[in-house]
Amino acid sequence: MSKEEQLTVDNGQGTVDSEQITMPSIEKLFKGVNVEYIVLGNENFVNIANNGRKPVKASLRITGITPYYGANNIQDYVDGFTHDGEYILIAEDGSKSLKHYSVQYVVGKFWANNHVHVICGKNNLNTKFLYYYLQIVNFIPFLSGSSRAKLTKCKLIQIPIPIPPIEVQKEIVRILDTFIELTAELTAELTARKKQYSYYREQLLSFDENEVKHLPMGHKSIGKFIRGGGLQKKDFTESGVGCIHYGQIYTYYGTYTDKTKSFVSEKFAQKARMAKKGDLIIATTSENDEDLCKAVAWLGNKEIAVSSDACFYTHNLNPKYVAYYFQTEQFQKQKRSFITGTKVRRVNADSLAKIKIPVPSTEEQERIVSILDKFDTLTTSISEGLPKEIELRKKQYEYYRDMLLTFPKENI
Repeated sequence: MSKEEQLTVDNGQGTVDSEQITMPSIEKLFKGVNVEYIVLGNENFVNIANNGRKPVKASLRITGITPYYGANNIQDYVDGFTHDGEYILIAEDGSKSLKHYSVQYVVGKFWANNHVHVICGKNNLNTKFLYYYLQIVNFIPFLSGSSRAKLTKCKLIQIPIPIPPIEVQKEIVRILDTFIELTAELTAELTARKKQYSYYREQLLSFDENEVKHLPMGHKSIGKFIRGGGLQKKDFTESGVGCIHYGQIYTYYGTYTDKTKSFVSEKFAQKARMAKKGDLIIATTSENDEDLCKAVAWLGNKEIAVSSDACFYTHNLNPKYVAYYFQTEQFQKQKRSFITGTKVRRVNADSLAKIKIPVPSTEEQERIVSILDKFDTLTTSISEGLPKEIELRKKQYEYYRDMLLTFPKENI
């Protein structure tokens, strides 16, 4: 490893520098360093605060100014506090399926209840360093209980912790903090871009009714909705004819796709309801109104099977144009008047046919799609957009965190 490492991000168009993180080589950082191991119960290095009490409901105030922490993170607000400063919170209750337990870093005033361990470093143990280290600790050997695991204080104090020189601790914190800050910047950028995307989508797909026809989507000059067939998850095969199950539309697919996640057999496809290239596949059933009528444009060359609780829209419009229209508030406002059901929310194909859509020229549809495609790629693509860059940064952070916090354990 070189003396200086330049950590960069691949944005899908080659490796680029983005406020490069410069760090000394691992060998140089750890050269001649003696790492002592202690346990969390060592009072020379760790302060474990007394557990708080369970607040009565009368003490909870939604409008309070002091955060209240329970085992499931922030739950409410209360007036008053038990701690003020830099601390680490570790949940007493959790799940044994989680290798890395619930650990949170807090600065300022807060009140933690009796289901949270509140700890901080002292003397030659940096609290932020301890927080980062606890993120990679395997807590499972220290948990008790069955399905609902518990990390008792008597087990907590047995967890071994490395104590490299304080200068090394601070340098590790600096490096990892930089990763976190850069990821936060990218996440903020993604949020801003999504708002911009939403704004332009609404603007581009809004037309004066005197200038552009607004027709029911089921109008004979545009297209028709066809209900999906009896496709269930049990009908999936490893390969064969592509298919889309309604639940996948709001958990897996984006605005458009030319590949399916699942398949059915050739025999099953012969009796299935099949969508062709350009059709829009729509989820007509959901547990919430937001996911209801999520849609994906099918751009693959072969026909695919569509499940029940979904329908497909076969039409003569630009497929992406229709898919983007389904994401607008114009569409959502019309959709809401047709929703039925309580726990399970539904919209049927006949109702969707009544929803009006603006029908500009083919050239205008293509122009709108070309603009929105750029936003869609930037904000949703896991291969070349901001989501990919954020994911890469997170992986880099985890890689260097694990490398920087792995020490020899001969002194345990």
